[in-house]
Amino acid sequence: MKSLEFIPYNRPDIGEEEIAETVDTLRSGWLTTGPRAAAFEQEFRALTKASHALAVNSCTAGLHLALAALDLQPGDEVITTPLTFCATVNTILQAGGTPVLADIDRDLNIDPDAISAAVTDRTRAILPVHYGGLPCRMWEIWQLAGERNLKVIEDAAHAVGATYRGNPIGSGPSDAVAFSFYATKNLCTGEGGMVTTPSLDLYERMRVLCLHGISRDAWNRYTEKGNWYYEVVECGFKYNMTDIMAAIGIHQLRKLDLMNARRAEIAAVYNRAFADMPEVELPPDHVDSVHAWHLYALRLSLGTLSIDRARFFEEMRARHIGCSVHFIPIPLHPYYRRTLEMRDPCTHALSEYPRLLSLPLYSKMMDDDVGRVIHAVQDVVFRFKKQTAMIRGVDLIAD
Repeated sequence: MKSLEFIPYNRPDIGEEEIAETVDTLRSGWLTTGPRAAAFEQEFRALTKASHALAVNSCTAGLHLALAALDLQPGDEVITTPLTFCATVNTILQAGGTPVLADIDRDLNIDPDAISAAVTDRTRAILPVHYGGLPCRMWEIWQLAGERNLKVIEDAAHAVGATYRGNPIGSGPSDAVAFSFYATKNLCTGEGGMVTTPSLDLYERMRVLCLHGISRDAWNRYTEKGNWYYEVVECGFKYNMTDIMAAIGIHQLRKLDLMNARRAEIAAVYNRAFADMPEVELPPDHVDSVHAWHLYALRLSLGTLSIDRARFFEEMRARHIGCSVHFIPIPLHPYYRRTLEMRDPCTHALSEYPRLLSLPLYSKMMDDDVGRVIHAVQDVVFRFKKQTAMIRGVDLIAD
C-alpha cells in the first residue's frame, strides 16, 4: 500500500509570476535595494492605507528600527505579551529598553487591563502582538497610550491583510507597525518585512537607520558631487530589503486577498468539524475584525484527554500530519528568567501554552488535505479521550 503523503504545517504559495519576476530581477543586474523594493513599498502602502512604508529584511528589523528611533534610555520600559516569538522581546533589549510582560486574555492576545496594571512612570511604549492574525483590542490600547503619553508599536508579523474595525492593520494611529514576510507567513518573500508609520519624521529616521545611517539610498545616491558621494548621519544597521525579495513580494501582495480568503475558508471548515468536540477549543475570533488566519491554533481540553500535547503532536505526525506550537511563553526561556523582572505571573499565558497546537493552514492546501487533518484530529481524540462512567447517577471521568 502506498504511504500517505506528509501534509506539512506550512507550504509557501509561490506561482509562476514570482518566479518570472525574480528571473527578470536577476537579469536586470540590480539585486540589492532598488526599483523593485520601491515599487513593493508603494503597493504595500496602498494595501494597508499607511502613510509611509519601509521595506526591510525581516519583521525583527522593522521592530528594532521603530524602537531604536524612539531613542530609549536605560530604564525605559516597553510593555509586551508573554505569548510571542523571542524576537519581540529581543528587539526591546537591543534598543536599550526594559521588556515588561503583561498577561494575555482569552483571545490569546495581550490583555489591555494587564497593560494598564503594568504601566509605571518608566513606561515608554506598548508593543502588542496580533497573535495568529487576530487583531488585538487596539482601541483600548490606543486610549491608554493617549492618556499616558505612550508610544505604540504593533508586531503584526501574523497580521498582513487583517483588518480592525474596518481598517487594515497598518493604517491606525500606532507610531509604527512591523510585518513579517518570512517563509511561513501569509505573504512570503523567504525572508523580509515591512514597517509602516503615519509619521514622516519617524519614517525618515528609520529609513536612514535601515542602511548604516547613510543619508541616501544606494540606488538613488546621485548628487551634484556625483554618485560616489554619501554621508553617514547616524550609527545605523544593515536592514534593507533586496530587489530579489521584493520581486517575490510584489506578486505575493497582488494575490494576498485570494490567499487569505482560502485560509479563512479552511479555518471555517475546521471550525465546523471541531465545533461539537468538547475535547478541543476553537481559535478565538472577533466580530469587529477580519482575521488573517496565519495560524489555526487549536486548544486541547487536556482534562478530557488521556494524553498531553506532546503526545497529541506525535500522534498527528504518525498520521503524516505536521503541526507546530506557537509559542513557548517568554517566562519559560532560561535567558529571560535570568534577565527579566517578572512582575506579572502571566498565569493565563502559562496555562494556555500546554494545550496549544497549530494545525496545517496554508492557501495551497487541497480539500482532501483539509479532510485528512480533520480526520486525524478526530481519530486521535477518539482514541485518547477519557471515558465517562455513570456511578450513582454522577458522571465521572475515568483516568
